Amino acid sequence: MKLDPDLQSIQEVRHFLQEAKAAQKQLEAMSQQQINAMVESMALAADREAERLAALAVEETGFGNAPDKAAKNRFVAMNVYEAIKDMQTVGIIKKDEQLKVWEIAQPVGIIAAIIPSTNPTSTVLFKCMISIKSRNAIVISPHPSALRCSQEAAMLMQQAAIEAGAPEGIIRCLTQPTLEASAELMKHKLTDVILATGGTAMVKAAYSSGKPAYGVGPGNVPVYIHSSADIPNAVRLIVQSKTFDYGTICASEQALVVDQAVKPQLIQELRHQGAYFLNEKEKQNVESILMIGKGLNPKVVGRSPGVIAGMVGISIPLETKVMIAEETAVGPAHPFSMEKLSPLLALYTVSDWREGCKRCKELLELGGLGHTLGIHCVDETVIEAFGLEKPASRIVVNAGTTFGGIGATTGIMPSLTLGCGSFGNNITSDNIGPQHLLNIKRLAFGIREMVPSGPTEASSAEAIEQAVESIQARSKLGISREEVMQLVKSVLAEMQLQ
Repeated sequence: MKLDPDLQSIQEVRHFLQEAKAAQKQLEAMSQQQINAMVESMALAADREAERLAALAVEETGFGNAPDKAAKNRFVAMNVYEAIKDMQTVGIIKKDEQLKVWEIAQPVGIIAAIIPSTNPTSTVLFKCMISIKSRNAIVISPHPSALRCSQEAAMLMQQAAIEAGAPEGIIRCLTQPTLEASAELMKHKLTDVILATGGTAMVKAAYSSGKPAYGVGPGNVPVYIHSSADIPNAVRLIVQSKTFDYGTICASEQALVVDQAVKPQLIQELRHQGAYFLNEKEKQNVESILMIGKGLNPKVVGRSPGVIAGMVGISIPLETKVMIAEETAVGPAHPFSMEKLSPLLALYTVSDWREGCKRCKELLELGGLGHTLGIHCVDETVIEAFGLEKPASRIVVNAGTTFGGIGATTGIMPSLTLGCGSFGNNITSDNIGPQHLLNIKRLAFGIREMVPSGPTEASSAEAIEQAVESIQARSKLGISREEVMQLVKSVLAEMQLQ
């Protein structure tokens, strides 16, 4: 009798979680030096196999291009590793001698990792490294269309960790990634925290699982170009950022919002640096294939400009890096106003920065709340206004949003999992790292006495005794009942004031 595939996949989840639980208990007992050696081994392996994994990802998914995917793998191996290698994640990690509070790190346990098809190897490498750094086991649910390359990345991380002393079972990747398996992984009693990167439905499922979850929302990233911007440099950064891996990183630019005063210069510079501007008919042709129902057409995601143009019969120059369509409205009826995850950009025109503020907020509210915003400007007053007003967790200034958002070219935490905060219904607005996969216990010494807010038992008894003695003494002198009552009221009043 042939077993049901869904039941098999659920059983695999349960088996992997049992293995992970046993392995994590062993990992938890290891020293900081041992953990650091494992993470270093994993980083070296990721760097060594960056090209191979990238080629596998492009071959299997058709998204992006191999050189840029290799660069993403190396970003994990180098930038992320450099950011976390000296992080203390074992035992007492901080002592505040003034407040006498010691912080103690404890792993959360088992991480359920949901992996997207757009960044299937780099996300696996990243989540494995931050999980091991924080002494957690990890069970990976890859996207079905990126199964083989995700498994290869997970196997590489597993072998590298084991070679450095990690226990077997500390990293596992599902071989049958069904919806039922993912649901079982997220809801199982042995799962402690979910790291979900993927589509809106998958992230919502993670938050609905009943488990603590770090989810990543969509990134409909607007970029405002102020009249004070260095236009040639801004265009260079935008084109480099938007075309990286054909736009598959969710922090990549989706719409340019430009001041009318510099629009002619911007268009000229964009054309000079490889942009092709669609006419109205060509724009309609591209719009016709952008969406399927309410979702983005996966056949457009991560494809080159030439491939996308060919899908709708448009002839563009071979050197085209990005296709741009002018737009005036925002909403589901206007596909160019939405997240496109491809080398396609919308271009909006505004009269000044205040109108630019409004347009950027509309674009974020359409599908990128809490994610990322870009601004090219030298006027710090305008920059500050954007930072204060916008519902975005990362405001990238004078840099490409792809690289700025993930922390490659800015000073924020290097990461491939970008929280969107409460704006995007996420638990955090941080770039996720090992620190988010730890329970921090606080050992707190007493440093002060608690001052009583009312009379103590001793002072109350003393006051009453004094009152009695006074009444007895006065009674011998023929004190009246009214005088006794007045005396008691006086004593009680004094007690309340103490």
